[in-house]
Amino acid sequence: MAGVAGSSPAEAGGGGGSSSSSSTTAAPPPAEAEAVAADWMLEFACYCLCRHFGEGRAAPFRPWRAVAQALIDGLSKIPTHQKKTVYLCQLLIRIAEGKNLECHFENHERMSPLESALSFWTLLEREEIKLEKLHGDICRLIQIQIVAVHMENGYFKEAAEVLERLFTDSESDKPLRVKLASIIKRKDPYVPLLQTFSYDLLTSKIKSYIEPFMKRTETNFLIQAATKHVESKGLGATALQNKTVNENDKRNLETNQRRAAPDTITSERSMEEQQSITDQSRGGIKKPTVRPHPGWKPRVSSVLQSLNSLQNVEKHGDALACGRRRQRWTYKEDMELKSGIREFGVGNWAKILVHGDFNNRTSVMLKDRWRTLCRIEQG
Repeated sequence: MAGVAGSSPAEAGGGGGSSSSSSTTAAPPPAEAEAVAADWMLEFACYCLCRHFGEGRAAPFRPWRAVAQALIDGLSKIPTHQKKTVYLCQLLIRIAEGKNLECHFENHERMSPLESALSFWTLLEREEIKLEKLHGDICRLIQIQIVAVHMENGYFKEAAEVLERLFTDSESDKPLRVKLASIIKRKDPYVPLLQTFSYDLLTSKIKSYIEPFMKRTETNFLIQAATKHVESKGLGATALQNKTVNENDKRNLETNQRRAAPDTITSERSMEEQQSITDQSRGGIKKPTVRPHPGWKPRVSSVLQSLNSLQNVEKHGDALACGRRRQRWTYKEDMELKSGIREFGVGNWAKILVHGDFNNRTSVMLKDRWRTLCRIEQG
């Protein structure tokens, strides 16, 4: 940060330093030089925002957000070649605050951070030469999450108002608009559609979008100069060593977590996140991805006590399901299933089965019933 602050436009415009061996004072850089330096700094700030957003690091993201915003506010007019950089900074800043309805970026207090993000996403799309499927996916996800965040906070009336602002009467928007309107009427923020097109999936898609920008920005003068300085001082080896240690610790932690709760990871998640949001919003709703409840804490004792029975259920689930007489699912069981999914996430059928009140069910039956509920939502 010290290197960036030392090269700020204000300081650059204030005049250069004087040499101890010279009697004359260096002339201040021309306006063109200030503009070039400002470009470098804005690109560098945007690169840092992208990197910390991609790594999910909120603490270092915040100061760079302030740096980027200060540089943007200092522009009397956004240069054409910097529009995409400015719009990307504003998008990331708003997505990072997307779930905070108390935060307002516009004068219109009813406009949520995600609604503001959608406007900058629209501006970003205009700067693209060719729109890819990813662009449509992100647009749909932002629209869905604008409604979902209001519902999660209990603002159902506001969610309906947002829906009216978001969608036009065009035929292309009609299927998704109708589904969201139905969900708002039911006042259930944990329906399969909102679980599938989750906030986590939105951030994941945006991370994919910013990767090419980060690669292009690696040629930025400040990044290259800082990299050379680090290498010349031998700081890179220490940073690499620390990174290796952290990665090893992370791998060890993940290994221990898998041993403690082997059913918390599902191989279906990566496949589901590759599905097109645009196609699914018009066609069918696929199986939801994992969305663990943020307040969940593992009940280690009860899970360990039931380990043997769980293993038998998982091993012989298909045979049990075929051999037993089919029983109708009651409304109470459906509610238990939804409650379990809210607490443990989709895919953790064994834990949901142990902690839920079901009528002689297996984890396989729970999985099949959830698929059926997803199909019902489609209709």
